[in-house]
Amino acid sequence: MNSSFAKETAMRAPLFLISLALSSAACSDSAEYADKAGVSDRATASAVATAAPAAEAYAVEQETERYQFAYSWPAQVAAEPALAAFLGQKADAMRAELEQEADEDWNSSQGSEWTPRQHSASEEWQVVADLPGYLSLSGHLATYSGGAHGMYGMQSLVWDREAGAAMKGIDLFNSLGNRLCDTLNTAREERRGMEIEEGSDDMFDKCPGLDEASVLVGSSNGKTFDRITVYFGPYVAGAYAEGDYELDFPVTASVVDAVKPAHARAFSVSR
Repeated sequence: MNSSFAKETAMRAPLFLISLALSSAACSDSAEYADKAGVSDRATASAVATAAPAAEAYAVEQETERYQFAYSWPAQVAAEPALAAFLGQKADAMRAELEQEADEDWNSSQGSEWTPRQHSASEEWQVVADLPGYLSLSGHLATYSGGAHGMYGMQSLVWDREAGAAMKGIDLFNSLGNRLCDTLNTAREERRGMEIEEGSDDMFDKCPGLDEASVLVGSSNGKTFDRITVYFGPYVAGAYAEGDYELDFPVTASVVDAVKPAHARAFSVSR
């Protein structure tokens, strides 16, 4: 799911689409109105289409001596005005924090012989699943504040179209089973080339809690969520050099049982 961050800016799309749901009687009336107005039905349809262009992806970049900032989301987000506004607020907050930290770094270096390194922060939102009632997104984040290395990770966001509310993927569930720990340890052993000692006190041998993970909900059928991905970023399930972990699971009956009742109809067992 990782990808490079958007490099070109795009204009924010219109915040609504014009409905074209007209009854046959209304169609007859519109034809009559067009005749009286001296325009054709084709011209009327063209005018409506021109007034309602499709939503477009959004991306912004800003660079100063002290920092680089980039933020983007796809057209599916732009088509949801409230969601676009929500992510816009997150982008503003991220840029403000980046600017404040960079300014503190530069101001503290005044009178010194060293110059701070340029800070950076970026996030790219991508579609994981686009269902009739939900839009599932993954946010790919990268930051750097002048240290030995930057940080990166992935966030989950699920937009409930009916409720007009954003939530984390994990918020759809009451709990998830113990299968997660076994799958994580298998991935760790493959990456490390050694077995995980049972009962180990090493912080990177223990099973992290779901509060330390991002849970992405996906779909193979475009109608329901039937797969999930549990993501652990650097330093969560292993050392930084070990990288991050993406663990994919099909939705089973036990997973469906763990879904909160309000969202149960959005899930189905993977086939």
